[in-house]
Amino acid sequence: MSHETTQTTGRMKQSPDHEDEILDLRRHQDPDRNRLTPVVQLPPDVALTVVEALAGLVRSAHREERTHPTPPGRLKQAQEFEEGDVYMLEPPFEGYFADRYLMDFYDTIERGICSRMHLHTGLRFVRMMTGPETTIRVSGLSPITVRSAAPGWTGPLTTFTDVLPDTPAGVHRDRHNVIVPPNSWVDMQIPRGVSHQFNAVGPHAVIDSVHPEESIETLREEMSGYRMMAQTIFLAKSKSPADTCAGVTAPDDSTPR
Repeated sequence: MSHETTQTTGRMKQSPDHEDEILDLRRHQDPDRNRLTPVVQLPPDVALTVVEALAGLVRSAHREERTHPTPPGRLKQAQEFEEGDVYMLEPPFEGYFADRYLMDFYDTIERGICSRMHLHTGLRFVRMMTGPETTIRVSGLSPITVRSAAPGWTGPLTTFTDVLPDTPAGVHRDRHNVIVPPNSWVDMQIPRGVSHQFNAVGPHAVIDSVHPEESIETLREEMSGYRMMAQTIFLAKSKSPADTCAGVTAPDDSTPR
């Protein structure tokens, strides 16, 4: 298939195992929209306990990987991704094509760069969780559908549109943003091939992610194994400075929902 378009059937990647494949931003159009559901807001101490417990599993897995590296040819459960360290908590198996990952977010300000806009070769379901003094900026090239909040959600979400940074010369793309506030859980449904970008600001943020077609997408793309980086196609060649994604409002306008 052409490197200049995004399709929702058949293979999407040019090189199945390439972990930094770039799609032409000038030609990409999302085939659908992401959908975000506000779930619950928690007392700060409760949110911190949950987030740190889940992040702790990821950190423990990565310490174990450094001490006892996974042998070649075996499934590596502790992996690195653009937005944070990940741990495949539950792998797929014959007759069950889904798996579950935990991600311990990097702090965008601490490392000074943003994760890139990207898409995946299979659909995703993610639950994003924040603790105290931490937000997550969720972005996409298409407007994000914010669904009605589940019972128990008490505050508004801030949404705004800005300009995607560091695009090729002569290319303007709007970036649509939703801010996940501190001490909150939100769910997000990400269709296959739809652009998205997550950037956490603060030390306490995790994702609990389900990949409902992990085995299917890996076979469809003819990949050699389960690796989140290989199952990703980026829409930029390099990461942008942190100040392009760390703000929680547009430069001169914000719209609470």
